Amino acid sequence: MAMTWQVRFFILSLLYGAGYGQIQYSVQEDQKEGSVIGNIANDLNLNVQELSIRKFHIISRTKQQYIDVNLENGDLFIKEKIDRETFCGTEKMCLLNLKAVIENPLQIFTIKVEIEDINDNAPSFSKKYFEAEISESALPNARFALGYAQDSDIGTNSVQSYSLSENEYFILGEKTNSDGHVYPELVLEKPLDREKQSSIELSLTASDGGSPRKTATALIKIVVLDANDNYPAFSQDTYQVTLSENAPDGFLVIQLQATDDDDGSNAQITYSFSHISEKGDQIFQINTENGEIKKIGALDYEVTKNYKITVEAKDGGGLFSYCEVSVQIIDANDNTPEIQINSFLSVIPEDSPPETVIALINIHDLDSGENGEVVCQISDTLPFQLISLTESYYKIVTLSRMDREIIPEYNISIIAKDKGTPSLSSTKIMQVILTDVNDNIPVFEKANYVAYVPENNSPGMAVLRVNALDLDINENGQIVYSIINTDIQDISISSHVSINSGTGVIYALHGFDYEQMREFQFQVMAKDSGIPSLSSNATIRVCITDKNDNSPKILYPSSDTEGTAVYELIPHSSEKGYLVTKVIAVDADSGHNSWLSYHLIQVQDPSIFTIGQYTGEIRLTRDFQETDSSRQKIVVMVKDNGEPSLSATVTLNLLIAENFQVIPEISNTPIKLDTPDVTFYLVIAIAIISFLFILAVIGTVISKCRSSSSPGTFGTLTRNIYPQYAFQYPSQVSDGTLPLPFSYDVCVALDSTQNEFPFLKPSQNVPTDNLIDTGDSSTGNDSLKEALPDSSLSQVSYSEWLIHF
Repeated sequence: MAMTWQVRFFILSLLYGAGYGQIQYSVQEDQKEGSVIGNIANDLNLNVQELSIRKFHIISRTKQQYIDVNLENGDLFIKEKIDRETFCGTEKMCLLNLKAVIENPLQIFTIKVEIEDINDNAPSFSKKYFEAEISESALPNARFALGYAQDSDIGTNSVQSYSLSENEYFILGEKTNSDGHVYPELVLEKPLDREKQSSIELSLTASDGGSPRKTATALIKIVVLDANDNYPAFSQDTYQVTLSENAPDGFLVIQLQATDDDDGSNAQITYSFSHISEKGDQIFQINTENGEIKKIGALDYEVTKNYKITVEAKDGGGLFSYCEVSVQIIDANDNTPEIQINSFLSVIPEDSPPETVIALINIHDLDSGENGEVVCQISDTLPFQLISLTESYYKIVTLSRMDREIIPEYNISIIAKDKGTPSLSSTKIMQVILTDVNDNIPVFEKANYVAYVPENNSPGMAVLRVNALDLDINENGQIVYSIINTDIQDISISSHVSINSGTGVIYALHGFDYEQMREFQFQVMAKDSGIPSLSSNATIRVCITDKNDNSPKILYPSSDTEGTAVYELIPHSSEKGYLVTKVIAVDADSGHNSWLSYHLIQVQDPSIFTIGQYTGEIRLTRDFQETDSSRQKIVVMVKDNGEPSLSATVTLNLLIAENFQVIPEISNTPIKLDTPDVTFYLVIAIAIISFLFILAVIGTVISKCRSSSSPGTFGTLTRNIYPQYAFQYPSQVSDGTLPLPFSYDVCVALDSTQNEFPFLKPSQNVPTDNLIDTGDSSTGNDSLKEALPDSSLSQVSYSEWLIHF
């Protein structure tokens, strides 16, 4: 049969900012699955494409999902076949209550679907075979009650009429009780004659008003008896009883009592259920002797709210009568509230704004009255709030921003408690996990690091490890280290050090030299991998520690490449404590490595000289004696305080003499001549002095040629010896009492890099008593006469003097 339906739409009100309305549909029972009831999208004036986007869904309180929605076209269709009799029983109005929920934004509509009855049930008698005993003494128009038929359908689809098979004794009559039920009765038209006919069989047919019409037939067998002309009679036709659903088994529901005015066996009454539903037969039991009805099975108000029972009372003479017992079930608080989570965001970012909806929940209780009134709550200590939308719908929103680094997850306990006595409650726990966002910068353990690296370190040596912590996780907490490029002494820092981007270990790229660079600093950046990334800096100071890698360097006295110094002249008249000379040395190292000490390691006569261990001053320990050699050789070692210690040596040649007369004695000793760094003024001075000296020599030669003979002071001079004339003058580095040689080095340069002009190198502050007076030629001649005897001029030619000078 083609489906018929009606749509009625009512907009009632708005609650809590969400749309709330009511729509009512009508549909016949037993429609096949997939039958369309109506188009909810059109009725709610919604775009079909919005149904899926806004998460449109149907919620039913029943265990079966009878109705569902097609999100592609908005049609409401039957998902599971509906039997009105199973769903509503004998209720005249059968409604299926649904909720239509639309999220984003939230809207809730109530849908009522009226289940219309169709004639899908035929009438039925409680028995297929009825027996009746009628006394032959019965008078015409006597009425005899018959078993009536019941139909699960309602209205015109229920039992509408009865018919009786044709016979000569009885016609069909009807009796209507107080609740409107029609019971068929046999009406005797003419007296019975047991001797003529002891039994009569009739068929009783019950017909409903449906289309097509359905019927049920029961067989009636009438036994004609002698005079039992009184029927059992109940005090009332219908009994109303209330019974709590939690009544214990064996509980007395009602005790029925019927009376019969007959005597003997005709007055003995037995009780039985004439008509009871299949469920009722499992719950109630009647005592056939005393009419007690007791509860023997479990009651459930949420399944069946009332039961109707027809009880038959039959006397010993075969006469019977009926009454109806209506048992109304009273609800007991036997159902805990149910918590249904319709939508739930179990994972949210930690920076979710306040009032972010994380869950939509539905709370309902199958009980009624206060037993079904539910109070829902969550903990007040959590950063979440439970907001009521309707009487059964709630939403859970965030109260404030959250921090995953403090609390990474929350367990929200939803407690639903009804108002029954005793109160029942249920709890459901939802776990909300916070996802990390990049809201924490990397933090170094220190803002400033100091690393000490010994000089001459090997390349690739680990200098320092920096460490930064980031409270975020995954890529937001993954740190990459880098060096902020700067220049140190015009050289990029990346030429000195590098860093492992993953571990933060800083490596030296080459060996450092303390004497060139004692410290440097740079900055290291720790940067996470979040989007956008966050970073912080730390300052690294690298201090190069000194190693003893530099030997002492002797500044004075200067020496040749073999470590031998020039001759020092010591007056023979020098006394004990006389400062002979002072060794001056420096060390490029620092600290203990640069502490120097001076030691005599080779001395011809240890009893004459001593050296200050920390000053380097060489002094006389006693006065000179006639037996002392006029030439002394001293080897001085300068040692630093490093570990291991490094040292340098210098050899000093000391001459003990008063004047130039000692020069021949050293003629056979090769003299190392220094080529000084001549300045313009020194050249002029040497030229003037040389010119005056040559004049003095010429005058002396002419004077001495007139003399007869004298000792050959210069007889030992040869062409291969460069004479050196030493005079006393105060030292530049001593206390002014140090006798150092005043030398005139006369040489011809053999190296093209040196000045080829022969020159004289005068020392400064020469004592005037030992110098040739260049201002007075006569005085110079006299001095030369004493220093150079006449015999020397006979052996040394004038050209040789020019070469030597």
